[in-house]
Order: sequence, then structure tokens, then C-alpha cells
Amino acid sequence: MLFSTTVRQRLGILATAALLSVALPAGAAWAQKTKTKSQPAAETTAVASSFNVEIPSIDAVDSNVDDETLRAIFSGALAENADALAGLTATSITIPEIMLETTTTVDGETSEATIIFADLELSDITDGIAASVTLSGMTVDAGDDGSADFGVLSAANFNIGGVLGLYGLVDGGGQTELETIYTDFRFDGGTFEAPDVSCTMGAMTAAEFKARPLNYSFAEIMALAESLEAQEDDPSPETVGAALRMYVDLFTAFETSPAEFEGFECSGVDDEDRPLSFTVAGMSMGAMSPGIYPSIAMDGLDVTVEGDGTVQVGNITIKEMDFSGPIAAIEAAPEAIDEAWFTENARSLIPAFTGFSFSDVLVDVPDPDSTGERISASIGAFDLTLGAYYNGIPTDLLTTASNIVIDLPENSDDEQVKQLIDLGVTNIDAGFAIDASWNEADNTIAVDEVSITGANLATVALAGTITNATDALFSVDEDQALAAAMAVAISHLKLDVTDAGLADIILARVAADQGSDPATMRPVFAGLAEGTVVGLLAGAAEAQKVGAALNAFVSGKAKYLTIEMTAKEEPGLGMLDFMAAETDPTTLIGKVTIDATAK
Repeated sequence: MLFSTTVRQRLGILATAALLSVALPAGAAWAQKTKTKSQPAAETTAVASSFNVEIPSIDAVDSNVDDETLRAIFSGALAENADALAGLTATSITIPEIMLETTTTVDGETSEATIIFADLELSDITDGIAASVTLSGMTVDAGDDGSADFGVLSAANFNIGGVLGLYGLVDGGGQTELETIYTDFRFDGGTFEAPDVSCTMGAMTAAEFKARPLNYSFAEIMALAESLEAQEDDPSPETVGAALRMYVDLFTAFETSPAEFEGFECSGVDDEDRPLSFTVAGMSMGAMSPGIYPSIAMDGLDVTVEGDGTVQVGNITIKEMDFSGPIAAIEAAPEAIDEAWFTENARSLIPAFTGFSFSDVLVDVPDPDSTGERISASIGAFDLTLGAYYNGIPTDLLTTASNIVIDLPENSDDEQVKQLIDLGVTNIDAGFAIDASWNEADNTIAVDEVSITGANLATVALAGTITNATDALFSVDEDQALAAAMAVAISHLKLDVTDAGLADIILARVAADQGSDPATMRPVFAGLAEGTVVGLLAGAAEAQKVGAALNAFVSGKAKYLTIEMTAKEEPGLGMLDFMAAETDPTTLIGKVTIDATAK
């Protein structure tokens, strides 16, 4: 069942998008809060960690905060000195070096790392807002575990007080509006080395980041997280309600401008010591606003294992999601949210996801189910666009795909694949499209296109109009929705068929089996098709016209065939009409007008 997940699983699903958007800033503040505290032993893994900070010198020019306090702040005592930092005024604060030494022990194995932040400089600081902040670089030395070297990180209009207020380290003064935290962010990228992999990362830029103070302090967030962990798979309704409201708070507290990342290149070896490369040419994230999770696009994905295979994707785009519906439902929910509430409001918790797309896909890998065979395929483009959500269901749908190219395996056991190979088809280049939308005012669904195309084979396209499609069709009441579905009707259908070579392939095969030739067989099959249709439509005024069009198409005189059916009475052909036609198709003849053309 779609909504049979546990409460804890649902919390995870709803939390994911919110936490992804705030993970980076939250992590920094969390590190300040935990400082040198050792980690408690996990149930299955013993973990202990500590760190030490050394700051050889600080150059503070015209600062209203003394060097000793600044040293304490940058050594980890942020919470204790948050008010002083929020009101910092100085011409400049320069710290040539901050050295962070960490020691982590996991199940008795100890690893050490040294992180050096170079040339941290804040300039023109007035009441906690720095005109600019720059870090010239950062290095990481973890010994045999690896190393890293990162370039310049900079930003303008850095609102120190805003960051502290965001996490409740200073009083936000009842602020509810978003304010600028920084502008003109840039990170110059760097390199990373580990025993089995090395990476080079490109630059990252973003024009602006805004935020407001959270309604939950970190102490409250930590207590809630611990409560959820302690209650495992059966959290109380009160805890569930508090967690959902916290997620809503997180998800509505930030706004960002579009961000760009110049990608990365990684190389290493896989589990079998074969050379492996993993490359992303670039990534971009759309603008984020309260309740809206942004689109994310990745360009130039290439994963290649030497001597094994490759997967390449020109572009992958995950389109934006609108969480305003779920947010409104949670804000209107009672303090205690139980299983019954989830069941009743399941559709309200579905975000308005606008779709995804990918293009220029190439796959060439070993077939795991057939020794010696390979899976070789490519996709030119795929797109799914969803919109006009109604009770959690998209009422506008457009999906297209083109150039889905698959090489058919010669030794396949699949009967359909064998038949295609017998017809001389060694690969398929296919595409499809589905385009439909609901018109609430007219209670209709316009099916503009449902089509499938095979290059050099054929194209079949269907269009039509569904009537009696009331809003009850999308009701949260399953019985009401089922009754509405039974009441819909079809007022118009149009079928377009284009022969791009499939008929020639089939007739050549049939003719060979009969010891004849296609030119001889075509008129025979054309006559059979015409006679069958005329007989089926006996009594209908359009019978001869439809039969003649079909004859022209099958005989090869025409490559395009169109057949249209229009109901004579409103609202059209309903469920009962089609049920009766299952046993006697002629029952539909008097209820529709049929037209056909071939050219």
C-alpha cells in the first residue's frame, strides 16, 4: 500500500528535503556547540573523538572585542561569547592560521588529522556585519587516510549576528522576516586524496543567502532528536507532532539565490583494482524559498571502469518541489499527530513535485544475467513534467522520450526479442509521449497525445477527450473517486498511424514463409483488411470509406492513416457501453460517427 509506512519512516521522508537545505550551516553551528565533548559509545560501535584548536596570533584592528575573547571564540567557545561576536565592530580581524587537530577512535583504532585554515580575514565590520570575509585556503592532513587542499573561500556582507540568531545563540528579538546572511559567495575548489581515490573539485558560487531565526533552539532540537531515537519505531503522537513542526520551521527559514558548481573529477580503483573514473562536469541549483525545494541539475556525468563498462549522462535535472501543501497540513494539525491523522491527511502530505528529466544517456555494461553478453543502450532525452496538483494528484501531465536505442542481444531467450530479430530488426530506436490535462471548468480531460514511435518502423498516436471528469475523480474519499471514475465517458477519439517501414519488414517475412513476394502479398492483405472492417461496420454509413482508407494504407499506396470516432450523444461512450461491446462490438456502431482518411 502506498501509505503503509511507519510513522518514523514518514518523518524521515518529510525531513529529508528540509534537512538537505540546511545541513551545511547547521553542521557548522553544531560543531561549535559540541566542541571537545567525547562521543558516547554506540550500541554496536565504540566511538570517541576530541579536538584541539591552536591560534598562534590574531591581528584585530580597532576591535571592540579583545584578543582573548576572539581567541576563545575561534577556538570553540562560540556559545559563551555569542553576544560579543554578534556586536563585533572592527576595521579588520585577521587570523593568519587556525590549526585544528582531531583524534578519533573507532573500535580501538585511532586516526588523527590536522586541519589548517589559512589567512582568515574579516574587513570593515560594523555591529556584527562584515563587508567581506575571506579564507585563503584550507588543508587537511589525515596521514595514511588521505589529504585535501582547498582554495579561497569568500563572501560579502557577512551577517555574523544573523548566523548566531539563526541558531538561537543570540536573541533574535522576535524577528520573523528573512534577512541577508551573506552575498557573493565563492569557493575556488580544491583537491582531495585518499588511498583508493583522488578528486579535483571546481569552484562554487552563489549570489545571496537569506535566513531568519529558527523557532527552536539547538537544545530543543537535540532533545527532540534524542527522544525520537529513544522511541525508535514507535514515537509518541506528541513527539511526532513536535518533530513535524520543527521540520516545517527549518524548511521555511531559508532563501537562496541560484548556485553554480563547476563539477569534479575523481579517479581511483574499484574493488577488483580496475581503474575507475567518476566525473561531473557541473551542477546548478535553482533558487530556494520558504516551502520551495529548488531544482538541481547535473551535467556531464561519466562513470567508467576500465575494461568493464561505462555509464554516461549528459544532463540530469530534478525539478523543484512545492511543499506548501504539506506545510499547511502540518501547521493545521493537532499537537499530537497519530496514525489516524496520517491516514486521513496522506494526500495532503504529498508535495507538488514538478518532475525530472535526463538526456544523452549512454550505457555499456556487462549483462549480469547473461555471461558474455552486454547491455548496450542509449537515450536521447526523457522528460516528465507534472503540474496543477489537486488533492495531491497532478492533473497536468506531460512526459516524452526520444531516441531510446537498444541493441537486441542475438542469443536472447525472450520470445518478443526473437521475433524482432527474425524480422531483421537488430536494434530499436524508440520514443513515446503522453500529454494530458484536466479542465476543472469543463469537467473534461484533454488527452492531447499518447504515442509511441519506432524509427524506421512506425508511429502510433492516440488523442481524445474524456468527459464527466469531475473533481470527485481526485477525491481523497476512495469510494467517491471510484464512483467518479465509473462515470467518465469518451466523447472523441483520434488514431493516427504512420508506416515508416514496419509493414515492409513484416510483409517480407510473411511472403518468405509463403514462398511469395511482398508485392504479391500486399493486395491480398489489403483486401482482407478492407473486407473485415466493412463486415464489422455493416450498416454504418461510413463503412465503405473506412474500409477504403484501410485498404490504401495496407496496400502501401498511403503511409498515413487517420481514424476518428465521435460520440453522437453527450456525454459520450461510458463504462457500460464498453462493457457491452466486449461481447458484441457492433453495439457501438450506432452510437458513434467514424471517419477515416489515408494519404
